[in-house]
Amino acid sequence: MDFIFIEELRVKAWVGIYDREKTGPQTVELNLTFGVPDAAAEHDDIADTIDYAEVTARIRRELGERHFNLIESLGEFIVNMLFDEFRAPWVKLRVAKIGVMKDVRRVGVHIQRGRDGIVVPPSA
Repeated sequence: MDFIFIEELRVKAWVGIYDREKTGPQTVELNLTFGVPDAAAEHDDIADTIDYAEVTARIRRELGERHFNLIESLGEFIVNMLFDEFRAPWVKLRVAKIGVMKDVRRVGVHIQRGRDGIVVPPSA
C-alpha cells in the first residue's frame, strides 16, 4: 500500500465546549497520512488515487461550517470522510488545537484506523 501525507495543514474550525471557544473559529493543525491504491504509481493517473487538493478543500469547507464540541469528534469526522467519500483504506490523523492552554503549544488527538478490517501498517 502506498501513502499520501499532508503535514501541518492549518484550518479554521469551530471546536470546543468552553464559551471562549464558541465565539469564533480556532486554528487547528492537521497531519494526515492515508493509504492509496498502488495503481496510482503504476498508471500515473490521478483517477487511480486520492486527490490531496480535494481532501484539503473538503476539510476546510466542512470544518468552517460545522461545530464540534470535542476534538475527538472532529477527528472521527475527518477519518470517516476519508473512508466513506474518498475510499481510503487506511488513515492516520493527528489534529491539534494551537495555543489553547497556557504554556502548552498544542493539545489534540491522534487516530489510526483501517477500514473494513485492514490492519494499520506499523511503519506508516
